[in-house]
Amino acid sequence: MALQPFVTQAVAVSMVDAVAAAIDAGTAAIIIIYSGTAPANADASLSGNTVLAQLTCSATAFAAATDTGTAARRAFSAITSDSSADATGTATFFRILTQAAGTVCLQGTVGTATSDLILNTTAITAGSTVSISSGYIEVPEG
Repeated sequence: MALQPFVTQAVAVSMVDAVAAAIDAGTAAIIIIYSGTAPANADASLSGNTVLAQLTCSATAFAAATDTGTAARRAFSAITSDSSADATGTATFFRILTQAAGTVCLQGTVGTATSDLILNTTAITAGSTVSISSGYIEVPEG
């Protein structure tokens, strides 16, 4: 039988708040966008991935938690665009670090419509501007 645990809305908010607090533990979180195959999880080492861009979050990376009816969600606060991408390639995933050279806290997918992080384009060209139009962290409830 498959496990189907459910948490209350209050617990989901606490969980998403804890993730946000871990990300905010540094001076300003950094989002690094990569090409290549994403590692199995955020603890796994990178292997053959290219850094395409690096964006800096606000000192407080996320807005207050909201209840979507099915999840607790925290949307990103303002994120500074990378005005000069590091390399050319197709963006496939991102990692959030507590600060430059900080601790990896989260890994997710990137795209232009339905992904964890929405970019202006996934076709990155070295020297171009890379911006994030939206993104959030979410913990399901129910």
